[in-house]
Amino acid sequence: MFGKWINVALVATTIAATAGAQVQDTINKKTPLFVGKDALILGVFTLGSVAVAPLDVAVAKRLQYPWVQANRFLKTSATGLRLLAVPGSLITGAALYGIGRADGQRRLQALGLHSVESIVIGNAVGGAVKFVAGRARPYADIDNPADFQLFRGFSDDKYRSFPSGHTINAFAFASTVTREVQFWYPHSAFYVGTVLYGGAALMGVSRIYNNQHWASDVMAGAAIGTLIGVKVVKFTHSHPGDHIDRELIKGKKSSPTRFIPLASFQF
Repeated sequence: MFGKWINVALVATTIAATAGAQVQDTINKKTPLFVGKDALILGVFTLGSVAVAPLDVAVAKRLQYPWVQANRFLKTSATGLRLLAVPGSLITGAALYGIGRADGQRRLQALGLHSVESIVIGNAVGGAVKFVAGRARPYADIDNPADFQLFRGFSDDKYRSFPSGHTINAFAFASTVTREVQFWYPHSAFYVGTVLYGGAALMGVSRIYNNQHWASDVMAGAAIGTLIGVKVVKFTHSHPGDHIDRELIKGKKSSPTRFIPLASFQF
């Protein structure tokens, strides 16, 4: 019964993991922030969004079945996942930074700071797209997922469906933390990525369950959050003298990040 919408979560997780793997060991001073492989990542996300779009109505309607909506476990889980994404991801990032700052742990400060940066940038990008795209949310008309109108998002939140902001938050946090862990503890990256990306994908499904977003909104949010997360990490590692990091990350310097080849990452 839930095959289609479970597939949405699996597609989102798989594509996000692909993006994480594609951003290989190019984080150094000699490589540009954007490289040719970014086009491949964007292409994969675009294909994923196109593949999911035909399922928008079917997935939305299945998750609105009365018995599905009445399920206490699903309802509670959806609420919990929503709160974990917003404001949970931002609070967690800020807490990591605060704990690291108090204890002088530069890596923990970097993890918290960079995740907050990714979330803030992701929300700025996603918010701009929402206002311009003007897509109606499923609760407005569950039979019309193609209801876009330029700049209509400025008039009412009902027309800010595309992309999913909660999904952007969840995937921005997941991609930032996973990418940082790849540099520190490469053998743990697979497990961290599986948990975080999997949780982010389930959070995206919860937004469909709440009738706030279409499946393609979730896919677009996963794309934006993931790409911004890996780019924020890449920028900070390739610009060690970055003003924000220099001013906000304090404490004893740890040993330089080890150069990790792509072959070390299996997801």
